[in-house]
Amino acid sequence: QVQLVESGGGLVQAGGSLRLSCAASGGTFSTYAMAWFRQAPGKEREFVARISRNGGSTYYADSVKGRFTISRDNAKNTVYLQMNSLKPEETAVYYCAADRGIVTTRAAERYDYWGQGTQVTVSS
Repeated sequence: QVQLVESGGGLVQAGGSLRLSCAASGGTFSTYAMAWFRQAPGKEREFVARISRNGGSTYYADSVKGRFTISRDNAKNTVYLQMNSLKPEETAVYYCAADRGIVTTRAAERYDYWGQGTQVTVSS
């Protein structure tokens, strides 16, 4: 059983930056692909970014390409999401998720473990 704990959320002005972290425990971190999702009030959870087990491959939602960067440190059992040029419409709870599967996917239902989420609020 893997436990995921996100941190780093907060209030930021439009155009600002935040770095989210997700610390994993209870499993072998390097055997999981990791991803970030977000969910705004009244909306479905949406894919933001994914990183492969060794960090060699990354995938992004079109809406965040060029502004967000996902990375991981397997020695620290942690995945990060660097978010730049934030927009008010990106206000949401951000979740990290772990995937045991071998097929790259953006579908939330395919992920096995989830953190509790961290709130990101972007003011205009």
